[in-house]
Amino acid sequence: MRGKVAYITGGSKGIGFAVAQSLLAQGLRVAISSRSIEAAEEAKERLGGGDNILALESDVRSYKSEQTAIEQVNHTFGQLDVLIANAGVGHFAPINELSADQWKEVIDVNLTGVFHSVKASLKSLEESKGYIITIASLAGTNFFAGGAAYNASKFGLVGFTQAVMLDVRHQGIKVSTIMPGSVSTEFNQRTPTDADAWKIQPEDIGQIVVDLLKMNPRTLPSKVEVRPSRPPKK
Repeated sequence: MRGKVAYITGGSKGIGFAVAQSLLAQGLRVAISSRSIEAAEEAKERLGGGDNILALESDVRSYKSEQTAIEQVNHTFGQLDVLIANAGVGHFAPINELSADQWKEVIDVNLTGVFHSVKASLKSLEESKGYIITIASLAGTNFFAGGAAYNASKFGLVGFTQAVMLDVRHQGIKVSTIMPGSVSTEFNQRTPTDADAWKIQPEDIGQIVVDLLKMNPRTLPSKVEVRPSRPPKK
């Protein structure tokens, strides 16, 4: 894995940041993106700075923006071996309260945004015989009240990822989706506390990514469900 290059969308905090930490520890060079270049640069410094980290400003809702990000990765590092499509948002409300703008943002980021990232990176990943990993959710199989937009985006993302896996495996590109349950992150403007200790921690997802990349190439865990082992009893 040493010397390979990964691009992580939404890499300035939460799961994306933890994945970046895990990959850097394995000797990869890592590019992280955020809608805010200031947030990406700050995350780069928290990751240790240096030439092995590239901070990028990109909005996954824009295909052109993701094309530019991939071009910058290739220009800086000369290759792309791993795409971690992690950027995501959430709006949760009953359908009679969910606004059209909220629906559009969730679908544009969580589903169409992943399409943009994957589409923009395919040529580079075909050259490197690389790996696409999307960060979905157990909400991609388990629906819940107030989750119309989020469920739709994650159900769609799981289906999209599995179809892409079939599309590109004979080009030497591996594709997996990770579907976490409750994760202790800043997602949706939350601040993790000690009360979240029972949840999956972001570094646990980082470990799963490393394990996938280290898997013997003859074997593909195409869909990985992961959940807290001992959630609070209801």
